[in-house]
Amino acid sequence: MAAEALEGFPVRVEIPVAWGDMDAFGHVNNVVYFRYFESARIACFEAVDYMALTASSGLGPILAATDCRFRLPLEYPDTVTAAARIGTIEADEFMMHYRVYSHRYQRLAAEGSGRIVSYDYRNKCKAPIPQELAARLAALAPSA
Repeated sequence: MAAEALEGFPVRVEIPVAWGDMDAFGHVNNVVYFRYFESARIACFEAVDYMALTASSGLGPILAATDCRFRLPLEYPDTVTAAARIGTIEADEFMMHYRVYSHRYQRLAAEGSGRIVSYDYRNKCKAPIPQELAARLAALAPSA
């Protein structure tokens, strides 16, 4: 079931659900899902070596917008797989799509997306995505 739910999402991170992630209602607090997305996003950036580009050029990613569709309230104990894939790529931004899969319930717990802007941290402005990076990002997008 996990293979089906995460098909087309090549970047995956397993994360244990922590007791402290739950809120007063006995389920994982909504903000934690965004942390799961963040873990998948950073793993994606590592997969394309985005951090090396940032270190050498000052160009890096910045999250411009994000959303989440909550499908299942998670509880401790559980382990989730946070997964990411690249969507559309434009001159200076790209979309990233996320899924969070519950191992305990064998179901999708959340889906979301993020708009990532290429940002020049030295000059404090948007910047074009270098072609080499765009090609690496495209490799993490579903085949057309």
